[in-house]
Amino acid sequence: MGDAFYIKKFGADDVAQIDVLHVVPGNSEATIVADLTDAAHIPDDQFDCIIFTQSLQMIYDFRAALETLHRILRPGGVLLMTTHGISKIARRLGRDDWGEYWRFTTQSTEALFAETFPGADVSVRSWGNVLAATAYLHGLAAEELRPDELLEDDPDFEVIISVRAQKQGGVV
Repeated sequence: MGDAFYIKKFGADDVAQIDVLHVVPGNSEATIVADLTDAAHIPDDQFDCIIFTQSLQMIYDFRAALETLHRILRPGGVLLMTTHGISKIARRLGRDDWGEYWRFTTQSTEALFAETFPGADVSVRSWGNVLAATAYLHGLAAEELRPDELLEDDPDFEVIISVRAQKQGGVV
């Protein structure tokens, strides 16, 4: 979504084809222009893997977007998603091209995926601790903390929520 950064960083040698979706025309990397809440022009069962990072909270009708992602994922395909839990506001309508609407928790994300990815093998977990949350809210980068300060995850301080959802069906 938006660019191919994670594919290029973590798996470009193992990927036969890269598609990049963007919601509005003009992104030079985009091969698909679509609003995930209404993307009937994207055929069903097309993608082996969808990387969907830090975007769900920017989509007002997030259920429709997840239903589209489920529909366009091949049977046995995998959605890799992150969203933030504890964070500052990132986008505002009138200041940015789109707004920011939601905050998720592991509990809400598990319930949401039970509804929108029926029968899928879903793993949801959180990342973060009180120091990471505080540092993030103060605008510090991960590189400004020692690696050992970020290793401990505390489920009461969900900075990042990650999801791995494998669609029911075939083998990828």
